[in-house]
Amino acid sequence: MTAPAAPAAHIHRPTRPPGALVIEIEGVTKLYKMGAEIIHALRGVQLTIRRNEYLAIMGPSGSGKSTLMNMLGCLDTPTDGRYDFNGKNVAHMVDDELAEIRNREIGFVFQTFNLLPRSDALHNVELPLIYAGMSPSARRERALAALSNVGLADRIHHKPNELSGGQRQRVAIARALVNNPSIILADEPTGNLDSKTGEEIMALFEQLYDQGQTIIVVTHEEDIARHARRIVRLRDGLIESDARVH
Repeated sequence: MTAPAAPAAHIHRPTRPPGALVIEIEGVTKLYKMGAEIIHALRGVQLTIRRNEYLAIMGPSGSGKSTLMNMLGCLDTPTDGRYDFNGKNVAHMVDDELAEIRNREIGFVFQTFNLLPRSDALHNVELPLIYAGMSPSARRERALAALSNVGLADRIHHKPNELSGGQRQRVAIARALVNNPSIILADEPTGNLDSKTGEEIMALFEQLYDQGQTIIVVTHEEDIARHARRIVRLRDGLIESDARVH
């Protein structure tokens, strides 16, 4: 008689101690006007995020998840409330000031990769450094290091259509890393990838977290959120729960 199979071992994912406060949101609301109707996208949200945290933001459609992501990424400003990013109140900054923070402090990773189709991987990764005014030699060195860090040192002159979906997302992650940002903000980063490739990308995020990166993943997929160390769930514009998961 065959012995019963042993239960699967729980994979322990070590949690690194968080550092200094990066994000502090207090009483943030966001209202949108749609014709005569006012939509309350966020209703007095409170949230703090420290350096070297790895958290997922989840919520059903209409929960305020995308609005919160845009707020965290300085793509939008609150109707009311306070948002401090590295000690600066960004809630009432003008567009140029927000653009400066987006370029220097936030590394974005999108579901659709957002790569320039006619540019090779190296040039795509150099883009934030071009906007920052860095010299060609310095930005090339920095971009090469970022591509090497995501395992693409041998693909630097390949254009997006010469790369697989997973490789395109790695280029996008290298671009997000190249400015040494305070946070990596990833919006459904595996949404356009098959499950195997998606797991490879989440393993890369795990590696970056181990290197000390602060990572925020916005997702509707439970299996993706479980890679994080903390899950924030939104419903009806409010944080429904905020829990450590490892």
